[in-house]
Parts: sequence; structure tokens; C-alpha cells
Amino acid sequence: MEYLYSDGENLVCMDHETYEQVPVPQELFGNSFKFLKEGMEVKVSFEGDEVILAEPPTFVELAISYCEPGLKGDTATNTLKPATLENGAVVNVPLFVNDTDRVKVDTRTGEYVERVK
Repeated sequence: MEYLYSDGENLVCMDHETYEQVPVPQELFGNSFKFLKEGMEVKVSFEGDEVILAEPPTFVELAISYCEPGLKGDTATNTLKPATLENGAVVNVPLFVNDTDRVKVDTRTGEYVERVK
């Protein structure tokens, strides 16, 4: 299913085959819902007509909308800084990452994985 938008406590998803829009309770996604972006594919399981399981992709690639400027040569340290992603979520990234970069984030842990080229 495709995540369309947030509607209060539900996330509205669309079935690609029937174009039916289904409200999915946000709590089924756990904390990983904050890494969702409109148009992303999500897994949704049903029992009859009731949604019983919802899962975002394991890894997502998102652009950084704001972070402090990176420092040249800071590629070997383990020091992190906060970065705000395009969907509003905040993750800690290495010092060399800039606000024009795209990053891969693990939705299970909310941690930075790598910079995407």
C-alpha cells in the first residue's frame, strides 16, 4: 500500500489495485511513523476488514532540510549532530553531513545509516 497522508490519529494508505483508501491507526507503525513521507510504500496486513499490522520500509532515504554546516576533514570521528529531515523528523548524523545531502535512515531504530549519493 502507499502512504498518502496523516489524518489525526490515522495514516491514510491506498491500495494500488483497487485505489481504496484505508485509515491505518498510527500506533500500529510505532515510533517509525515519523520517518514516513507521502508516496512511500508500506506493508499493511488485514484480518477481514480490520487492519492488524502496519510496517514502514526498513530503510528510507530522505533529504536533510536543516543541520549545522559540516566541517571539512571530520570523516573519522564518531561525533554526531542533529539534522532535521524533509518530513520533520530529527536524526543524529556525522559532522561531515550537510543540509543539501540525502541520508539513509533505519526506521526500526531511527538511526542514520549512510549518506546517499
